[in-house]
Amino acid sequence: MNSFDEIQGALGPIPLGPVVGGKPLDGDGVIQVVDPATEEVIAEVADGTVAEATSAVGVARQAQDAWAAISPRSRSEILRRAFDLMTERSEALARLIVLENGKALPDARGEVAYAAEFFRWYAEEAVRLGGVVEHAPAGTNRIMVLRQPIGVSLLITPWNFPAAMATRKIGPALAAGCSVILKPASETPLTALAIVAILAEAGVPDGVVNIVPSTRSNDLSSALLDHPLVRKVSFTGSTEVGRVLLEHASRTVVSAAMELGGNAPFLVLPDADLNEAVAGAMVAKLRNGGSACTAANRFIVHASLADEFTQRFAEAMRGLPVGPGLDEATKVGPLVNAKTRDKVADLVQSALDAGATPVAGASAPDRVGYYYTPTVLGGVPQDAHILSQEIFGPVAPVVAYDDIDEAVALANNTEFGLVSYVYTRDLRTGLRVAERLDSGMVGLNRAVVSDPAAPFGGTKQSGLGREGGHEGMLEFTESKYVAVEW
Repeated sequence: MNSFDEIQGALGPIPLGPVVGGKPLDGDGVIQVVDPATEEVIAEVADGTVAEATSAVGVARQAQDAWAAISPRSRSEILRRAFDLMTERSEALARLIVLENGKALPDARGEVAYAAEFFRWYAEEAVRLGGVVEHAPAGTNRIMVLRQPIGVSLLITPWNFPAAMATRKIGPALAAGCSVILKPASETPLTALAIVAILAEAGVPDGVVNIVPSTRSNDLSSALLDHPLVRKVSFTGSTEVGRVLLEHASRTVVSAAMELGGNAPFLVLPDADLNEAVAGAMVAKLRNGGSACTAANRFIVHASLADEFTQRFAEAMRGLPVGPGLDEATKVGPLVNAKTRDKVADLVQSALDAGATPVAGASAPDRVGYYYTPTVLGGVPQDAHILSQEIFGPVAPVVAYDDIDEAVALANNTEFGLVSYVYTRDLRTGLRVAERLDSGMVGLNRAVVSDPAAPFGGTKQSGLGREGGHEGMLEFTESKYVAVEW
C-alpha cells in the first residue's frame, strides 16, 4: 500500500476537489500534489475558486441551524463514529500523509492516532457544553448564561500536520454546533479530503463540513472574512500570515483563534540527567522531522554540560536513517518542498558564518527529494540569527549559558511564546523556571506536551485562544446572558 491508488482503495473514495453541501465541485485548474521523497506528482486535485468558497458560506449557513438544534448526544455519536472510522483506517491514512507530506511513517502513524483522538475527546465534550445560573448580587434577578454556537467557521490548516490540524478544529466546532468551511494547505490536500469523506460516512449532514482546497489562499480568505455570515476564523500557520488574517478579520469583527509560529527553547539546567535530556531533545526536535511549531528550536544548555550534551546529541542525530518516509527503516524523511529545504540550509549557513561549529550534518544530501541531514550546531553565539527564527527542519543549535537567570532571559528573548522545555532533577527548581518562562505551554522533563484534553496555545506572537481541552470547544461558542426573575 505505497501508491495513491492503493491507499485510496483501502480508504474508500476520496473526493479530488472542493466539496460543498456534499457535492463535488469542478474548481478552476488543478493542484498538483507532489511526493517530497521523489519530487513526482502523485495526484491532481481541482483548484477551488473564490466563488466556490463563497457558495460554501451560504450552504454552511443553511445547514447551521439544523446542526445546532440536534441533541448534543447525536453530535457526540457522530464524532465517535468518525473516531472509529479513522482508527480502523489508520494505516492507510498514515501512508497517505507520508505520500503528500514526506514525514517518516512512525511520525505519520502517531499523527493519525493523535488526530483521531480529537474526534473522541470532542465526542465526550459535546454533551458537556453547560451554562451557569447565578443570583445577581443585588438580589433583583437571576443571571443565566447560555453557551451557543458562534456560527459559520472558516478553518485554515497547514501542511505539517494535515490530519491533526484539521481534526483539532473540526472536532470542537462540530461539538459546539457550528458548520465549517475547511481550507487545507495546497501542499497536502489529500488527507483533509479523506477526513471530510470519513465525516460524511460517520453521519455529518451535507453542508455542515465543506472543504475548498485552493492555491488562491489570499483571495479566498479575504472574500470569506468579508462575508457577513462568517463569524469565526481558526488559523494554524505562520505568524506573518496570522497578522494579515487578523488585520482583515478586524474589518468585520470576526472572532479569531490563531495558533501561530513557535521558537521553543529547550533548557538543560546544571543538575539535569544528560541521558534523559538527550533522549528528550531527540523527541522534541524531530517530531515531523523538525517541521512542527512545538519543535525544540534553541537548545540552551548550562556551560558545565554544553560540550558533553552537544557531543551526545550529535552522535544520536548522526545515527538516524534518512530516506523516503514509507521505508520502515526511515527515521527522518524529506522536508515538504524545495523552498522549505533551502530556508533550512540558509539558516544553517548563517549560523556557521556567525561562528557556530558543525558537529553533525549541516548539509543537504545530493539526492532526489527535499532532504536535509539531521544537524547539530555547537558553540552558537547568543545573538546568532538562527536563534530568532523558526527553523522547521532537523537542525539543533546549541548555545551555552552560565546561570539560570541568563537561561530564562535567553529563552524569553523572542517574539514567540508557544512552548518551552525544561530538564532538571529538581522539581522545585523546574516549576519555578516554568513559571518564569513566557510561553503558553511547558514540558517539564517531558518532550511531548500536545494532548487533545489539554489547552494548546501560546503567548505573545504565537497566537490567540486555545485549541484542545474544554477551552477548545468554547472558542466556537458565544455567551448569551439572560436576565430572569422567578
